[in-house]
Amino acid sequence: MKKIIRVWDLPIRLFHWLLVLCITGSFISVNIGGNAIEWHAYFGYSILTLLIFRILWGFVGSKHARFAAFFPTRSAILGYLQGRSPRYLGHNPIGALSVFALLFVLSVQVITGLFVDNEIAFQGPLAKYVPNAVVSFLSEIHEGNQVLIYTLVTIHIAAIWFYKKYKGENLIKPMLLGDKEIDPNEEADYSPSDLGQPSKDGVLQRAFALILLSVIAVVVGYLIFS
Repeated sequence: MKKIIRVWDLPIRLFHWLLVLCITGSFISVNIGGNAIEWHAYFGYSILTLLIFRILWGFVGSKHARFAAFFPTRSAILGYLQGRSPRYLGHNPIGALSVFALLFVLSVQVITGLFVDNEIAFQGPLAKYVPNAVVSFLSEIHEGNQVLIYTLVTIHIAAIWFYKKYKGENLIKPMLLGDKEIDPNEEADYSPSDLGQPSKDGVLQRAFALILLSVIAVVVGYLIFS
């Protein structure tokens, strides 16, 4: 019988899939153009809210959600690439690099988006507070940074396919259900500390996450629309 271990708590899973939805909506709306640019902005504000939540949850969330649990140090990356490290329940060092890279480029995108002014259909809520030269500079970054986002998202999807196809590891199922199934014969391949510390995912954990997200949403909404 396989051992079931909770890896991803519900807040992380909801963050992940809501982020996927918002990025998709942002991509579609910006390419439609016209009045849909307003929806592009709303998706951007939602992504900003989710990113702030994820950053905070990286310090106060469950075991595998915390940045300290998967921070990609040089030795960890080299050990993984050389096949000297144990298997990981959560993000391996290369996956961790992808996570931090995505968080960074998405943060750049939503922050610069607050200052964008295309002088036609949309002006970011903070554009009026800075000189035109700054608006133009940040608008250019916002436009060019899209390429990095699409590249990293493509790499992310390709990695999921690679692990499923060549390593027989389904990375999507744990992100949907939260649990990872470990064959007893493979337990020795994992770090004992990993196997012995499943992520907390109880009612109090979820309630705390909901309150935290709600506070962030209210603050972001107030700063943007006031």
